[in-house]
Amino acid sequence: MSKVFKIAALACSYNRIEKTKAFLKSLNDQSIPAGYSLDIYMLDDQSPDGTASYIREHFQTVNIIDGSGSLFWAGGMRMLWQHVVNTADYDFFILLNDDVKLFDNAIEKLITAYHRSAYKNNILIGTVQNPGHTKITYGGRKLLNGHNGDAVLVEPDAVELKECDLGNANIMLVDEGTVDKTGILSDRYIHSFADFDYTLNAKRHGSKVWVAPGYYGWCEYDHGKPWMSQKHSLKQRIAYMRSPKGIESRSYLRYIRKFFPLNYPAAVLKLWLKTLLPVVYDKYKKD
Repeated sequence: MSKVFKIAALACSYNRIEKTKAFLKSLNDQSIPAGYSLDIYMLDDQSPDGTASYIREHFQTVNIIDGSGSLFWAGGMRMLWQHVVNTADYDFFILLNDDVKLFDNAIEKLITAYHRSAYKNNILIGTVQNPGHTKITYGGRKLLNGHNGDAVLVEPDAVELKECDLGNANIMLVDEGTVDKTGILSDRYIHSFADFDYTLNAKRHGSKVWVAPGYYGWCEYDHGKPWMSQKHSLKQRIAYMRSPKGIESRSYLRYIRKFFPLNYPAAVLKLWLKTLLPVVYDKYKKD
């Protein structure tokens, strides 16, 4: 009897029920290749809009996990991934954002792309576009140099895998071998940077990170400016710098110190410059 390869799809939700419904419908409608099975896991972090109850009633095949109400993205995905690892053995994990609407056959296309790699341990990044399909919003990135962490989005090839250095987990396929060597998301992050950390850390442990060919869904770009403008008070700007939904400076500096230590002093200086003197960024920066 031939082996059935097991895939676990992981996502978190919080208080955006309409987007979560559209995401789950696009995930439920996926065709799964012969010889593969898909289990869906979702952590809802106590959404006040009733997301968890809706999913339990209308998406009964989805395994719902309840969060504490204060997990944010990195904390929620880490808790969920650990639960799934403890629950069953899976050959693949697909990390997803619940504001993504998957294109038809996205999962099948990812699995097909995975087998293009000759390496054993792989991470594949599925590139997503804005709803108008005019630009990339999230995907894989290539480092411009190894000193300061600056990176550019990689445009996917139509057919071939393209190697990259780090990637967003809006759509991210991770194989079992990578998890065995690297583990799951780091507990050093609250909301952002955990996916960048994971891909760079996996490369350190011998995995390859690839931009999968083509596009896999659409997702609006929802990250705000990496500074708060001069029209806000200094107290507000400092709060934004430290907030998990703002710049999240503590997590950012942990990320820089771990992977780009030579750039750490400059990163600290830049954070305070954009907080204390945002007029410079207001005038000269577009985003």
